[in-house]
Amino acid sequence: MKKLILGTAMAFMMSTAAHAETIGVSMALFDDNFLTVLRNGMQDYAKTLNGVELQVEDAQNDVAKQQSQIQNFIAAGVDAIIVNPVDTDATAAMSKIAADAGIPLVYVNREPVNIDSLPEKQAFVASNEVESGTLETQEVCKMLGGKGKAVVMMGELSNQAARMRTKDIHDVLATDACKGIEIVEEQTANWSRTQGADLVTNWLSAGLEFDAVIANNDEMAIGAIQALKAAGRSMDSVVIGGVDATQDALAAMAAGDLDVTVFQNAAGQGQGSVDTALKLAKGESVEKKVYIPFELVTKDNLDKYQAKN
Repeated sequence: MKKLILGTAMAFMMSTAAHAETIGVSMALFDDNFLTVLRNGMQDYAKTLNGVELQVEDAQNDVAKQQSQIQNFIAAGVDAIIVNPVDTDATAAMSKIAADAGIPLVYVNREPVNIDSLPEKQAFVASNEVESGTLETQEVCKMLGGKGKAVVMMGELSNQAARMRTKDIHDVLATDACKGIEIVEEQTANWSRTQGADLVTNWLSAGLEFDAVIANNDEMAIGAIQALKAAGRSMDSVVIGGVDATQDALAAMAAGDLDVTVFQNAAGQGQGSVDTALKLAKGESVEKKVYIPFELVTKDNLDKYQAKN
């Protein structure tokens, strides 16, 4: 009888272990507001799934460190890997490492440079960046009445999202409705609030005049707001736009400082990346590109997004 009970217990444990799934997650940077929401979204969702464990690592914005994390995940025998890439131009090498090991890999949020040639068992989950900068800039154009001077704050230039959002800005400002808006300065502040504040302070110190700040993300936009306020500039005299609809950004909008942002569903991307990784680990087929729509946020619909956050 004891042997029967022991055998049944062992069989149950083996069955449970067979169905357990371990996913290695390499995030570009823990110290980033948006990526923190994305990471928390993954972890919170995984807790609701039976037998799913995430091993989450911080690449600390270091490409070599991220590649090493991927190799360590493979050595540890994970069932799948999720990568939020430090440098989207370095993803071809990461794809090869995972493909050679036969481990499914999902890129999340930042589009890999090899998006159109991803190996089998690899996919990308994010939002379509063509929408983000386009929605932001169209609203800024509308608020300016199609005329004025604008400065553009770019994210890290090694990042596809920064390049795409900046292209979106130029494309919108080239349209008939918005071609009266001139870009008087365009520089990177590397997604950073502090660097954004420093950049705008430098522009103001140089006597640069502008009617709008179009930033690739909310953190840089908030930095711009801080610099403008420190310089005594009335927030009613300048239109400020960002992307992500972070909690801090929504608070800035409620305070009357930020005029435009674009909701990027970080938690939704996190959940989507986990679901996609699990499907690939089970040998199921998935779309190579899984897009979650962006949504425009202004003071008119702010309440809706405050509730989401």
